Amino acid sequence: MMKNVILILFSLFLVQCTATKNNLTQTDKITEIRLDTLTYFDASRNRKIPIAIYQPKSKEMRNGIPVIFNHGYGENKGGDYKVYSYLTEFLASKGYFVVSIQHELSTDDLLAMSGQFQITRRPNWQRGVDNIYFVINKLKADYPEFNYKKLSLIGHSNGGDMVVLFAHQHPALAEKIISMDNRRMEIPRVSQPKIFTLRSKDHPADPHVLPSDEDLKRYGITVEYTNINHSDMDHDANDEERRYMNAKILEYLEKK
Repeated sequence: MMKNVILILFSLFLVQCTATKNNLTQTDKITEIRLDTLTYFDASRNRKIPIAIYQPKSKEMRNGIPVIFNHGYGENKGGDYKVYSYLTEFLASKGYFVVSIQHELSTDDLLAMSGQFQITRRPNWQRGVDNIYFVINKLKADYPEFNYKKLSLIGHSNGGDMVVLFAHQHPALAEKIISMDNRRMEIPRVSQPKIFTLRSKDHPADPHVLPSDEDLKRYGITVEYTNINHSDMDHDANDEERRYMNAKILEYLEKK
């Protein structure tokens, strides 16, 4: 009798372990990502524009929403469009069609480090805006199946200044603008596009870049302060910081 009881308890234990293992498998399942790189060419500016495209391998996992990512300043060394893979791959794993643009080429002028930055860095930001605008139009032609009415732009630091300037010049082309600590270009006081910004703990923005509390309420702009250093918002972020930024940016993208 005792032997039968032991066998029954052992069987229940095995069933429970199997169920737990299956639950973990479903919960922790990671969507496989496909990475493609290519170079567009803007003949009107005689300019190459390298891009990286991140998306789920499975078409069933794709949500049809495009996101364009814009890196921080990399001193024209190149390869910066792949540096933020912790974020671009994460968003692709959630179904997004993520395109990361390489904004700096080795032949470009270096970013201005003196003067009034809103003036001296404006050519750099404008070049970025022109790159984004060109890429959007190419994507619409090459990938017409995606929902460009839901397009979001994300940018860190100097790339954040680019996407904020884009919001000033082309407000109807993006549904959401997400700045990761842009510091120089003034955030537009508008309701369209929707604007979100994550702020670092160590580098304040220039005067008038961030909206007043009154403007935040009036236009529905979100300003969120973090415990992350400005320079740690790229690949230098630790695991905890990466999880936080991924979660916040996904929250912004999914917010109605």
